[in-house]
Amino acid sequence: MLDAGRMDHSDDALREIADRWQGDVVLKRDVFSTIERGRFKTAEGEVDAVLRRIDGVPWWSWPIARHLFDRERRTLAVAGPLGVAPPLLFVGRRLLVRGFIDGVALHIARPEGDDAYFRSAKAALRRLHRAGICHNDLAKEQNWLRGADGRAYVTDFQLASRFRRRSKLFRIAAYEDLRHLLKHKRRYVPGALTRSEQRILARKSWLTRAWMATGKRVYYWITRGLLNVRDREGGGLRLVHDAPAIAASLKAHPQVRDAAVVAFPDRRAGTGLYAFVEADISELALQEFIGTALGQTKAPERLQVVAALPRRPNGEVRSEILQLVAMNQVDLIDNLIANEAERATVARIVADRRNLRDRYAF
Repeated sequence: MLDAGRMDHSDDALREIADRWQGDVVLKRDVFSTIERGRFKTAEGEVDAVLRRIDGVPWWSWPIARHLFDRERRTLAVAGPLGVAPPLLFVGRRLLVRGFIDGVALHIARPEGDDAYFRSAKAALRRLHRAGICHNDLAKEQNWLRGADGRAYVTDFQLASRFRRRSKLFRIAAYEDLRHLLKHKRRYVPGALTRSEQRILARKSWLTRAWMATGKRVYYWITRGLLNVRDREGGGLRLVHDAPAIAASLKAHPQVRDAAVVAFPDRRAGTGLYAFVEADISELALQEFIGTALGQTKAPERLQVVAALPRRPNGEVRSEILQLVAMNQVDLIDNLIANEAERATVARIVADRRNLRDRYAF
């Protein structure tokens, strides 16, 4: 059942591809669209694919949702054949299907020291710009993918622009695309930055400076104030406000050694929270504890007690792996595993996971 205030056109929308689409998991859900992963039948056979649908958005966000949908549709038609973005497989009135890229988002892949990845990313950006496409949203790490082949790919073209000529506005937008890529490079391979790249990082375009002084404030007022949307790596408000309180409460329990809380898309609630708890206590007891401490409305939708959490050599929990478990994207974990000991730790977590709506096995 859709939330109150949402437009119910789901039967009409999916009827267009009823015999071609098989959905597996929801990747993201907000007031502008729902994104699902699944399988899609093409003339060449069945392929992994991603569905974006706007049939269930609230009526008040419909005009913006439709505008973003149309921008992505037009841009993917050009960007898809370039080999650096998902191919556009199908377009309907309220949905589109794009190819699935076998890879993970930059904030999950964390390509530290991987200069080859960023050379690939720069080449991908050149291809887009030569085709007259500026992405306009590359500051978000989730819009950069690290493929299973180690190369860079770009996704989510809702804010992208197509230019017929290399106008001054195009050059500014292309410059900002590059500057945002270099910010990610500075985070993961700072020693590989050239002097030219350092100069680009040090100088924002005049349009960006104007936007940060004026338009960005209005944007935050609308998205965070009126629409109540905060996209922290796709996690939304619950990840921003509820997750830290849940983690802190769990860690305060005397039988809990550590805890990590990540977000996952939920068909009904939009965003759910999944708590992984390293403890010597039953899950039922912990659920009662957290419900009493924070209230049932703040408690995580999923809670799993584990023998050990996956960690880096410095002891930091590998939340990116837990994120994939929570999102049922367990087939993407293998390339992130550091060693056999970690593989065994993660395999136990995957085997006992609480989200069992996926068709994959680890």
